[in-house]
Amino acid sequence: MVYIRDIALPDFPLLLAPMEDVSDPPFRAVCKANGADLMYTEFISSEGLIRDAAKSRKKLDVFDYERPIGIQLFGSDVETMGECARISTLAGPDLIDINYGCPVKQVACRGAGAALLRDIPKMVQMTEAVVKATHLPVTVKTRLGWDDTTKNVEDVAERLQDIGIEALTVHGRTRVQMYKGDADWRLIAAIKNNPRIKIPIFGNGDIDSPQKAVEYKNRYGVDGVMIGRASIGYPWIFREVKHYVATGELLAPPTVEERVNMCRMHFEKSIEWKGGRVGIFEMRRHYAQYFRGLEGAKQWRMRLVETDSVDEVHAILNEIIAAEPVLVG
Repeated sequence: MVYIRDIALPDFPLLLAPMEDVSDPPFRAVCKANGADLMYTEFISSEGLIRDAAKSRKKLDVFDYERPIGIQLFGSDVETMGECARISTLAGPDLIDINYGCPVKQVACRGAGAALLRDIPKMVQMTEAVVKATHLPVTVKTRLGWDDTTKNVEDVAERLQDIGIEALTVHGRTRVQMYKGDADWRLIAAIKNNPRIKIPIFGNGDIDSPQKAVEYKNRYGVDGVMIGRASIGYPWIFREVKHYVATGELLAPPTVEERVNMCRMHFEKSIEWKGGRVGIFEMRRHYAQYFRGLEGAKQWRMRLVETDSVDEVHAILNEIIAAEPVLVG
């Protein structure tokens, strides 16, 4: 077992990465159904919570079937982050996570996310404020550093552990890299092998197959892996990794019927949580991934993204099953 304080996770747990405009409750539901062990909300702006912005408040929604679930916060002001940890605690998650890894300009150029990698004393101060503001375990997600000249994550890991975080996830790229190039897990392994480090260390970046998950587990010794982009439209990645870890064998890919049924579950959860109009609209970004590689996928996707009718979406999904399209790539 892997423990984040009293949260018991299985050996080599699989974490779902917090992804803006992706990892909302409907998406988390399909990932949980396929074996995700620990999930996080989309990152939530501390400034938005303080202003009581509707979008930020809505992201606090967590459900019992998701547990264990963490609320992830980002911000640039120490006091505000502490206050938002208190607000988030009231929403009833299992832990609070701090985002020190987001590289996008809208976040980093405001002094939040990965920008804190250029001000480690402030990062430590902010983390301590969050730890003191909640009774829940606090975890952190970050990157190797700001750029190739400031890969300071080994020092960051020690300092954040010392002030009370209870798990650390490291994305194997710098902020300057964004999502380009290959993730470098060597510093993640160095943190895990540091005898001073007692908390779980999770690796993130480029895990897109069961084989790679096991290869990185064995090569870098991490306690678990976080999976992000590879799960979009393909939540089966979690069950496939688990099966491969347990047996050394690859599962057959999901059938057409499984693809449609999982897409339908995602769609129904989207309608339930967001309402008909928004639920239909926001689901459109997922269809291409669910049906990627199926014969005639473009035709099905175009019809799905053009309709505004819940009944018609269901009818099209039924047509896909009836057509029995073959997997062509």
